[in-house]
Amino acid sequence: MRFRQLRRLAVIALCLQADPNSQGPVNMKLKLLVVFASIFTILTGAMVVSSMATQNKGAENIEINGGQRGNVPFPHHQHQARIGDCKICHSVFPQKSGSIAELKAEGTLKKKYVMNTLCTKCHKEKKKAGQKSGPTTCTKCHIKPK
Repeated sequence: MRFRQLRRLAVIALCLQADPNSQGPVNMKLKLLVVFASIFTILTGAMVVSSMATQNKGAENIEINGGQRGNVPFPHHQHQARIGDCKICHSVFPQKSGSIAELKAEGTLKKKYVMNTLCTKCHKEKKKAGQKSGPTTCTKCHIKPK
């Protein structure tokens, strides 16, 4: 329950009271409901904040094996901040170090799927929409070893 909902509940409770000084059973039930709703909201908010603080966000920067073209440096936390929804990428591969390479080795993930379908496609869509985007060509991401 959010704070706006709690406010609405309190307003409704006040409107339903025939006499604000009355201590009748209906008014007591409404007051108790408001108190319990307040406690629930505070506890829920604390749990959400606590889980956000302890959530494993993974490495700040990741280097993805890019095959013969060279590895791809991936600013992981920067993408988390901009995209906001981890499932956009992690619906394709799990949140585990080395998962892309494992899935490719098993044959369950096509070799260029992540780069071409997820990364480049998203970058091109952002660029087309006039938003700040990442690189849209292979040579801008892949870094060949010297």
